[in-house]
Amino acid sequence: MITRMDRRRFLGNLSAAAIGTSAVVPCVAATGKPKRIVDTHTHFYDPTRRGGVPWPEPGSSLYRPVYPKDWLAVAAPHGIRETIVVEASAWLEDNQWILDLAADEKCIIGFVGRIEPDDLDFSKHLQRFAVNPLFRGIRISGEPLRQLQRSDFKRSIQWLTDLGLQLDVNGSPELQQEVIKLAKAFPSLTIVVDHVASAGDASRLSDQWLDTVRSLGDCPNIYCKVSALLEQTEQASKKHGSAPIDFHYYEPILEHCWSCFGEDRLIYGSNWPVCEIGGTYADQLGVVTNFFASKGDNAVEKYFWKNALAAYRWQEAR
Repeated sequence: MITRMDRRRFLGNLSAAAIGTSAVVPCVAATGKPKRIVDTHTHFYDPTRRGGVPWPEPGSSLYRPVYPKDWLAVAAPHGIRETIVVEASAWLEDNQWILDLAADEKCIIGFVGRIEPDDLDFSKHLQRFAVNPLFRGIRISGEPLRQLQRSDFKRSIQWLTDLGLQLDVNGSPELQQEVIKLAKAFPSLTIVVDHVASAGDASRLSDQWLDTVRSLGDCPNIYCKVSALLEQTEQASKKHGSAPIDFHYYEPILEHCWSCFGEDRLIYGSNWPVCEIGGTYADQLGVVTNFFASKGDNAVEKYFWKNALAAYRWQEAR
């Protein structure tokens, strides 16, 4: 017996096979392709470097050298040649490694670094990296979000705000409650919530996530990055690369984010190479392209690059 979702996936695969690809083809013909796509969430690293890397762990499918050329190999066929790198390493000098890499890689138009706000030398480190115009802000992930209300954290956030830099955050809906408080305390600070605020599987969204996203959307200085949809599914957790590729599966997440943030505060990010846990680069791109195409030309342009420019404020000419 073929279920409704199985049938959708079967038809999607059938259409894709007809033109020689395994992914659902981005369906933008009805409204037109975006003039530009900026991928605001990629990770570059090299486990073979001296000293290795703190993430990913050995044995993982992600544990391999990952460079801009590797990203371009999967992104450029879709017309995507610009990215903002988000640092996944907590090692301070890995910020410099990315900035040095970016000096020779013109596809990198921005960098969200990693400096722990409770570091006693936070201001010194921030000023050091912020001299480079590619440095657009920092990311805080996981348990450190519980400390956002501490005075030393707030002092660091004030320095970040004064320099015109932004803050990416990644954590559970529970941790996002601290982000809401921070956004209200620092209305001039631009905050980007990564990975749809850790929604989980679209088929079983929690009331906590629904309420949290609604509260996040009420803060005008918070943007939501629509990323990591496929890799959060239960299917992907059971079998690598097996997430649903029909965009309708993800509509409960996408429609809720749309209703809470509107067309002006949703941003595209692939989360490559981590997205491979769910499917291919083309798979994740197809899901979001089909959804935003249904919202019209303006939504497509804003989602794929205009909103990102407003949030990250990168320099156009390099």
